[in-house]
Amino acid sequence: MHVPSAIRWHNECLELLDQRALPVEVVYLPIDSIEAAVTAIRTLAVRGAPAIGIAAAYALATSMRQVSQARFAGSLDAHGSRLKAARPTAVNLAWAVERLQARAAREPSYAALKAEAEAIHAEDRAICRAIGEAGRALIKPGTRVLTHCNAGALAVSELGTATAPLYLSHALGIPFKVYADETRPLLQGARLTAWELSQAGIDVTLLCDNAAASLMAAGEIDLVLVGTDRVTNNGDVINKIGTLNLAVLAWHFKVPFYVACPSSTFDPNTARGKDVTIEHRDANEVVNTRTAQVPAYNPAFDVTPAGLVTGLVTDRGLIEAPGDSDLPRYFGLI
Repeated sequence: MHVPSAIRWHNECLELLDQRALPVEVVYLPIDSIEAAVTAIRTLAVRGAPAIGIAAAYALATSMRQVSQARFAGSLDAHGSRLKAARPTAVNLAWAVERLQARAAREPSYAALKAEAEAIHAEDRAICRAIGEAGRALIKPGTRVLTHCNAGALAVSELGTATAPLYLSHALGIPFKVYADETRPLLQGARLTAWELSQAGIDVTLLCDNAAASLMAAGEIDLVLVGTDRVTNNGDVINKIGTLNLAVLAWHFKVPFYVACPSSTFDPNTARGKDVTIEHRDANEVVNTRTAQVPAYNPAFDVTPAGLVTGLVTDRGLIEAPGDSDLPRYFGLI
């Protein structure tokens, strides 16, 4: 692979690849404060649920480096609340912050927080590889895969979630083709997924979001494989806006629809998708000098019902028909 890392942690300094500049420039942002971290997360300099969680963990740890013991608990709580508010939909952000807070309750020190952030980062690498191994069976010679947004190496520590089976299959010499939705309005598919897959030498073709139906109707898609920002207790999937469109199309055209779900993205505390707060972004992402100057409806995510999901590709293996599964038990939570 020739894809730059989304997160760099070296000599106790955090740098985030500025994904707003890709694919034109590869630029890293030094993150030396909670303000810098919140801005990077909110403006999508760093994006993808696992990467956001890792970045938040390191940012929270570094923000506590010079804090006295007398102020430690209060500052940790305040900094954590600011980070969690940056983007409310992706569960990994709150999960990572709360994990560091739990560690600090036992060991209130910068060293303990740093160790926990490094553990989260290392675990994500292992999770991505396990997802790749679990999903390799889906990628047979000649498979034509459609993906949406960016659930690739840029969204995690390495390999990606939805792209992990692709990278591992490519490394084994298995021939297959990927179609990447452009993913409007911010073009994560066009700028990020198509770019990183092409950098890795994978056969990838970019398509307009509204061309997916015609490809499926023509029998040109064998598999839809996407990532997720949250899977609720009943198996509903919250992912980039447009995912629901693909799930409905896949159901109609009888194309398998799989979702790559790291353990950290499963949310047993939220019963169903309708209970999730969906982030709405600035209208200026849609309205510009080439459009009519009218209000814009711009949700960042949508909810795909569990009944439309063929299966989850997880670090615990493949879960078929996740709406019929006992997901908390499967993920070892009860």
